[in-house]
Amino acid sequence: MRALVLGAGSLGSLLGGLLARAHDVTLVGRDPHVERVRAEGLRVTGECSVRVEPSAATAVPDERFDLAIVAVKAFDTPAAAEALGAADLNAVLSVQNGLGNEATLASALDADVLAGTCTYGARLTEPGTVECTGRGEVALGPPDCGESPAAASVGAAFGTAGVETTVATDMPRRLWEKLAVNAGVNAVTALARAENGALVDGPAGEPARRAASEAARVAREEGVDLSDEAAVEAVERVAAATSANRSSMLQDVDDGERTEVDAINGAVVDRAADPVPVNETLAALVRGWERERGLR
Repeated sequence: MRALVLGAGSLGSLLGGLLARAHDVTLVGRDPHVERVRAEGLRVTGECSVRVEPSAATAVPDERFDLAIVAVKAFDTPAAAEALGAADLNAVLSVQNGLGNEATLASALDADVLAGTCTYGARLTEPGTVECTGRGEVALGPPDCGESPAAASVGAAFGTAGVETTVATDMPRRLWEKLAVNAGVNAVTALARAENGALVDGPAGEPARRAASEAARVAREEGVDLSDEAAVEAVERVAAATSANRSSMLQDVDDGERTEVDAINGAVVDRAADPVPVNETLAALVRGWERERGLR
């Protein structure tokens, strides 16, 4: 399989590195990371350890690929869709945060668009090196419930590369559960400046659980069967399993970069028929931080 990874940051580089053990992979990202990968290859450290030599570029090549994995921030999805128009693609897999990324990609590209979730932990430690901070799995399938030949083919390719993969027929529920987890974990840890473990038994755990419960209620309003209990349990499970990790939003805050709060807590607020006060508060606080730093 020829695979393109658009958004070769932490997660994109990890998935690309793991796939490169068995497939022809091209990473598309920014210098100096891309420059280092070209010169010395990509090192994956931590719980997965491998050195691979994928191709690397700063723009999408005008070539044919069996699969494009989209790992950019949700607010960059329209630009990603435009960039991918330069390539000839058979399938596109979004592993992004938030909801609606697949629809944006499908409206612009003549390819089978799949939804995906990934529970691997990743951290770009230096140019050319990504640390796997926790093993997980990839789940992928059509954005709506059901099966597709493209999902089966991509799932098989991931499996060949040794990536734990589930080809799922219930991606709407999985995407909402992921949103509930992110709503509970990301903004709370970013505002508290704390690692995920602070949510396990500390005071920060309560707003995290409430944010997840609100997300579950909104999911049910949209016809997705996700209980409050399941959403809260998912937050607690992820926080315990990744207790030493710094969430992606906390990393953005540490780096002084724009966060994905609009696609996470903001998505819960935007879709809610009734007030969701915890998500409203978290979104307002993070947006306030961004505004004061000229990031929005």
